[in-house]
Amino acid sequence: MSGAIGKCSKEFLKQCVKMMGEGGGLDTALKNCKVISGGEGSCLLLMTVEKPHLNRGETLHGGFSAHLVDTVTTLALMTNEGGLPGVSVDLNMSYLKAAKLGEEIYIDARTLKKGRTLAFLECEIKNAQGDLIVKGSHTKYIGS
Repeated sequence: MSGAIGKCSKEFLKQCVKMMGEGGGLDTALKNCKVISGGEGSCLLLMTVEKPHLNRGETLHGGFSAHLVDTVTTLALMTNEGGLPGVSVDLNMSYLKAAKLGEEIYIDARTLKKGRTLAFLECEIKNAQGDLIVKGSHTKYIGS
């Protein structure tokens, strides 16, 4: 990835995350996400697990994890040529480990394939030690 493209994509992603965090609703829980890198079909965010992200068991809520996978794969898709977010067709989640209050997690999404009408994306959520917490796949309709 060239430096200019990477910088533009990273700045674009920062603006997207900022707007989402200020937009109200569930997306406000993303306000503390930090863009680490992105561009050419990928996006990497860092987030500290906080109280609004937890379930009753005091670990990262599965529904919030699905929201992260949905949102961050969409951001990754938007860094591809064309930059459109598309519409979800399928979202699949595998939960492998719990994340606790105060843990830093990395949300790493990438475009596997962008065709004429469908995009196939994947996301891994890992803790700071590199343990896989959630693995997600996302299919989006991107137009005719």
